[in-house]
Amino acid sequence: MARIPTAAVAAAGLVGGYAVARYTRKRPLGGAVLAAAGVLAAKGWREQAGTPTAAALTGLYTIAFGASHPLAKKIGAWPSVLTVAGTVAAASYSLADRKA
Repeated sequence: MARIPTAAVAAAGLVGGYAVARYTRKRPLGGAVLAAAGVLAAKGWREQAGTPTAAALTGLYTIAFGASHPLAKKIGAWPSVLTVAGTVAAASYSLADRKA
């Protein structure tokens, strides 16, 4: 079975978590999507790049989620989510997926 790149998992977690929270109007459900994708991505990061890199990328994923909120006030919700998802995906690709 083909491996799903961690960059895609992380980006999907950020975008999907926001979409689920927005369209169901249930923020905890969106948080569950965000968390589940974060756990899967962190597992992949650890397997592909080691624990220190996985910790750094997990921190970035968490910071990106938090940073999307004030950024949304400046550029809008969807542009903010897509910006942070792209940032995390790029970092994930360069630090973990490219090596695999």
